[in-house]
Amino acid sequence: MIRAPLTDAIVEVFDTLPSQLQDAARYLLDNPEDVALLSMREQARRAGLQPWTMVRLAKRLGFDGYEPLRSLYANAMRQGELGFAGKAGTQLAHQEEVGDRALAAEMMKSLSSQIAELADPERLDSLAAAAERLHAARRIFCLGLRSSHPVVAHFAYVMSFLGEKAVMLDGSSGAGTDAIRLATAEDVLFVASVAPYTRLTVDLARRAAAGGVPVIALTDSIVSPLVGLAAQSVLVPTESPSFFHTMSPAFVIGEVLAALIAGKGGEKALAAIRRTEDQLSQLDIHILPPRGRRKT
Repeated sequence: MIRAPLTDAIVEVFDTLPSQLQDAARYLLDNPEDVALLSMREQARRAGLQPWTMVRLAKRLGFDGYEPLRSLYANAMRQGELGFAGKAGTQLAHQEEVGDRALAAEMMKSLSSQIAELADPERLDSLAAAAERLHAARRIFCLGLRSSHPVVAHFAYVMSFLGEKAVMLDGSSGAGTDAIRLATAEDVLFVASVAPYTRLTVDLARRAAAGGVPVIALTDSIVSPLVGLAAQSVLVPTESPSFFHTMSPAFVIGEVLAALIAGKGGEKALAAIRRTEDQLSQLDIHILPPRGRRKT
């Protein structure tokens, strides 16, 4: 059982509560995941109580109403305090309440809002600064493990069209991250990780920074362990109605960074892209869609 935000406060006053409020308090203690996402009325229904009982408990605990209490639990969930298992329980309960179609719509709406959020001025400034550092580097060593791996792998793949500037560090073989030993102050380490942060990722970033290699971090919070190591950070939201954090905003940032770096390369980058396309064509790598037919 996870330790929810109000556990100590509820335990302290539990014996002084009327029986109905004790039932409501017991529901909060036993079902913190439900408190985070389900409506107050649905929580009351599941607890076998009237909605006003939940409101009375919230006020007894010092809140103006139930929504500020529920928000406290929701914030704890977003910050990872409930863990994947706790979030999975919440998602299953919420999905059962609203249905598959509604949950899918919630996820799409959340992603749309988060992608739009990436275009705020402060984030664009961070993006431009990161692109400048990456463009100026001799080589870009790319590191992303576990859920962050597709983000960095796609970035490195797009960068491969520009030549050999990007070096992918892949931990799957056990030796794939060894290439970081070749990095110098003329290079950069582009690293991605979000909560719960992968220990090896943070350790390698720490060693790179200690060795004088500038670190560009793609992460989720100003208190991420990567931020303190990085010369430049780009922050992305990861909250999701799903039990698992979303990596879509991070994926978008990776694509945008690759595009910005390519654009800053001018004619040299254009020539490299043409050369890569010619080579791929000669190797018969791609199957192109038939002319005159719309791609689907």
